[in-house]
Amino acid sequence: MIITLNNRPETFDACELSITEIMQHKSFQFKLLVVKLNGVLVGKNDYASTLVRDGDELLIIHLVSGG
Repeated sequence: MIITLNNRPETFDACELSITEIMQHKSFQFKLLVVKLNGVLVGKNDYASTLVRDGDELLIIHLVSGG
């Protein structure tokens, strides 16, 4: 499948993957994240059950705090 991940095309061998699987594949291990799938916010509790399919747009934004 080909998706848009953070405004870049990404290719995966599977037909669909959960958001959790994509984050593991890309080694995203940040604590503060905002995730949107096709423009809709996805809560942390839904990452494992939300499937990403061919043509989807996924944004995974790492929030940084500081002073």
